[in-house]
Formats: sequence, structure tokens, C-alpha cells
Amino acid sequence: MARNEKRRLPRLSRGTVFRGALLAVASVLLVVPAASYGGKKGVEKTSATSQLQVFSWWTGGGEAHGLEKLIAIWNKQHPGTPFKNETVAGGAGTNAKAVLAQRLAAKKPPDSFQGHAGAELLDYVKAGQVEPIDFIYKKYGFAKIMPKGLISQITYKGHIYSVPVNIHRANVLWYNPAVLKKAGITKVPTKWPEFITALGKAKTAGVIPLSLGEQWTQKHLLETVMIATIGPARWATLWKTGNGWNTPGVTLALNRYKTLLTYTNSDAASLTWQDASKLVADGKAAFNIMGDWADGYYRIDLKKKPKTGYGWAATPGTGGIYDWLSDSFTLPKGAPHRAAAVLWLGFLGSRRAQDTFNPVKGSIPARQDANPKLYDTYLKWALSQWKTNKLAGSLTHGVVASNAWNTDVDTALGLFLQNKDVAKFQTSLVNAANKNT
Repeated sequence: MARNEKRRLPRLSRGTVFRGALLAVASVLLVVPAASYGGKKGVEKTSATSQLQVFSWWTGGGEAHGLEKLIAIWNKQHPGTPFKNETVAGGAGTNAKAVLAQRLAAKKPPDSFQGHAGAELLDYVKAGQVEPIDFIYKKYGFAKIMPKGLISQITYKGHIYSVPVNIHRANVLWYNPAVLKKAGITKVPTKWPEFITALGKAKTAGVIPLSLGEQWTQKHLLETVMIATIGPARWATLWKTGNGWNTPGVTLALNRYKTLLTYTNSDAASLTWQDASKLVADGKAAFNIMGDWADGYYRIDLKKKPKTGYGWAATPGTGGIYDWLSDSFTLPKGAPHRAAAVLWLGFLGSRRAQDTFNPVKGSIPARQDANPKLYDTYLKWALSQWKTNKLAGSLTHGVVASNAWNTDVDTALGLFLQNKDVAKFQTSLVNAANKNT
């Protein structure tokens, strides 16, 4: 999930070039031989005493279940190279990234680690902490079956540095259909005034209008409000040039965000994203704004049925906009079991791996040849939306801003959550932009 950093120049936001091809499908699901993830023979060998150390923050919900399925396939196909799961929980990757930074600084990297496509990944590239993996793309033909715009987000100075496993959507409004009916909300809100009216009705009905969790989920909410208010083009400009943070549009967005916070649960800071999502599933809250990894959580963990147990729509004001992110995996310099890591990356880019992982996690595949029959009701909707929507890169989940810039936003947001002073918050965001561009 997932979710937390960006690069200075969100190349994806410029291009709609990679959105449509994801709906291209294969009529038959590929069954991949154990030693040939790309449909070719002669993959790298690993020693009988080897292992595979993979670092991620996939510890809960559909993401953990999806990883478990990948681990099961890996261990069956590589019995002499067992998978060592080095996940770190908390903060949608915030805690994991702190631990990873310490390991990389100490030159004790795992064999592969998770990083979001975009600005976040480039931090590791520029620090010389990961190897280019052009040879893997050439061997398995990944450049031909992954969108060019997505590949541009993981490319630096002509070299590719990670294998994307999915595409997520951040701007999703999840809701409980039964709660909405009970509260007299007859239409899922698509615009800001409708949203405020619906939240008011939910409050009157005695339920939490908008469930919320710890601070990263609060930043996630902020970015969706920003995109809804100023649109994807101006959103991209904020991160590309650093200009525009002191404009009336940003002021309006911050005031709208402040208003939304008045409709949230008072214990938000102590809840995980799963906790906040469960409030909706349990009928204790009407709405929650979260990425589509929540689909896997509702469907797999909570056994809820799409459209009856839970529903979804684009966050109000973002219809026709896809606030996107992508999880990807790297080849660290000094990986202790490099041959195993190379095999792992080849596996992750395979159709089998992506069609195994994504239907469970609640994401659509990075590959363009997925089998759509494997994807549930929500994900079929997401595949369709991805084809036609305008694109906006996620802040919270690594696309548009560097790790340092994200940290400055986190600091500013933390202070705002205490004092609720919009003017000071906006000034802090202006200063953060000036510092990081």
C-alpha cells in the first residue's frame, strides 16, 4: 500500500500515454514454468544454501495476503532459496522506510526492497543505492508489456531501476450502502456541496460521517481534496516547479480540508487505515477516503460483498481523475543474494505473479496483458477508469515529491492538525516548496 513519497518531476502527470494499454488482455492465463517467468529458458541459478531477503511494508489487508501467495509460489519453485519476509509494519511504509534508510546507510541492504515508482524511487537511484536492471527488462521483454509512461517513472539517465507490480488508485470514496440509506443519503456525492450535505446527514443519523486514521491517512485525505479543488494540471505544477502554493486555489483546498476534519472521528490518530476502513464495514461510519488496497481488505479480510457490503466512487470532485501510485521492487547494490534477487524481479514482472498478487491486494497490474476474468467488481471498474481518466500522481505514495519534501509536508501537516491555522499551514507549504525546488 499502499504510500508516501514523490519525485520532483512527475513525468506521468504529463502523459496520458500509459493509461489505456492496461486493458489489453490475454484470453488464456499463462501458466509459467518454474524456471522461466518470462516464457524463456535459462534463468539465473541460485545456490542450495541461498535465500531471498525481501523488504516491504505489506503487513496487513489484501497486500499481506497477496504477498503470501507470491511467497508460496516462490518457495515451491525455489526450495533451495527460501523467502525471508522482512516486512516492517506501520505508517503505510513510513516506519519501513526509516528502517530501510538505516540499513542502506550501514551497507546492509536486503536482496530487494519496495519503493514507489516516481520521485521516491529516484532518491535511492541518486544516492547510488540501487543497480540499474535494464538486463532484466531485456531478458523478459518487460518494456514491451508495461506502459511507456510508467517505465519513464522508474528510469533515470536512460536506465531502468525497478519492476512495478501494480497500479493503485488513491482517490476512492468508500461507503456503507446500508448506512447511507438509513441516513437518508439517496445519492453518492460527486461534488463538494453534495459531500458536505451527505456528511451532515450522517452526523444527524448518529454515525461517524468520515472515518479517518493516523497521520499518513490524513495526508492521503489532504491530497485528494487538493486535487479535487485545483485539478490535476495545477497539482502537477506545484511539484514540478514549486510555484502556486500561495494561490487562492490552494487556500480554498486547505479550508475545505479543515472543514472535512470536523466530520471525522476524534480517535483518528490512534487508528490504522484498516481500523478506519472497518468502521465503514461495521456500519459505524458512512464514508472513508482511502486507496483501493481497501478493496482487498473489505473483500478478503472482512468477507464483505462488493456493492452490498461496501460501495465506492471517485472522491467528490475527482470524477474522471486517477490519483495513481505504483509499488515496485529494486535490486540494491550489495544485495547479499544477488542471483536470487534477479530471479525475484523476473518473477514479479511475470503475468503469473501479477495476476496472482493484484486480484488479492486490490490493485490493477502494471502489465498490459492481464487476464480481466481474475479481477473482481471494483477492479474491473478501476481498469476501465484507468483507461479514460486524467492522471494525477500521488504525494502520499511516492510519485510527485522526494522523501525530503514529503517529510517537510508531514511536519507542516502535523502542526496544522494541532492548531488548525490554515494561513500558517499554507506558509509552511510554500516554504517547503522553496526549500525543495
